[in-house]
Amino acid sequence: MHPVLFRVPGLDFPIRTFGVMVACGILLSIWMWGKFLARYGDDPRGDPERGSQVAVWVVVGVILGARLVYVTVEVLRYATADVSAGMSDYLASDERARTGAALSPDEAEGARRIAVGHDFVHDPLKMLMIWQGGRVMYGGLLGGILLGVWSAKKHGLDPWNSLDTGLVCGFAGLVLGRWGCLLVGDDYGRVVPDAWTDSARPISFGNGGQVGLATLRVPDLDWLMRNPESLFDHELAGKTLWATQVWMSANALLIALLGYVWLRARRHTGVPAALMLLQYAVCRFTIEAFRGDEVRGVWFGGRISTSQILSAALFALSSWMLVARLRTPEHPRPA
Repeated sequence: MHPVLFRVPGLDFPIRTFGVMVACGILLSIWMWGKFLARYGDDPRGDPERGSQVAVWVVVGVILGARLVYVTVEVLRYATADVSAGMSDYLASDERARTGAALSPDEAEGARRIAVGHDFVHDPLKMLMIWQGGRVMYGGLLGGILLGVWSAKKHGLDPWNSLDTGLVCGFAGLVLGRWGCLLVGDDYGRVVPDAWTDSARPISFGNGGQVGLATLRVPDLDWLMRNPESLFDHELAGKTLWATQVWMSANALLIALLGYVWLRARRHTGVPAALMLLQYAVCRFTIEAFRGDEVRGVWFGGRISTSQILSAALFALSSWMLVARLRTPEHPRPA
């Protein structure tokens, strides 16, 4: 919708809207976490300072985890694909040769789906180029939790309390991050049925793009051609899609609000975190059914996506965590 915020004068270097929104979300989360640790921590004065050190490792974990899962998914998809000789030659050629490659429509589509994994296998340095995009939310969630818990123990914070408070703040930051997905044209939904084509979309971007609570309209083809930073496929130009980015942002906001309620009423540390993860798993699994960017990974003949598989695993893990934490001694409430 609006992938580049502005370009640095004289350098023509793009400042991407997605990166700005993610950065704002991270800063909001860190600021909120300091406030929460002062309110719900064991040491109202010392915990916020320790939390600022832990937050650095959380951010590192989010970046590394998100990238690692993305690379793993793309490499696995390439490794398990049925690659014809024509597709192999196409993927090994340079951009000019790719343009004129003679492939059937099915081969061209198949090659497009595995191109990223092919490049990672044959040029491993590309795995490190995170500025070119390619991250998975679930990997970031797992990486941030693992490094965050490790760092909390190292710096003397209660890991379970850190997880409860940190997830509330993290989901609040994700609200902004998901709007970054919308602005760059990522994580978009499927084309809607005709009955929803004329649904209300009160936000317009001046390029043909419109956004409402239920649906969005993809910008016009001319604009997409002039703005290759947008991740909307060109064949979707002018079409109406489910506004899955808006739904994921709203879901993050709802989790943050409910997490805050559960945090204030908690009797066992870890229970608010388990409930938030459960809600995220269920809602993310549901929203994925409306996603249209299948190039991100669908399995078993398109029946289930990578994120739905991870949602099912998270649901099982957080259910176990909820039961286990309910059996622990009650946590004293702050005065």
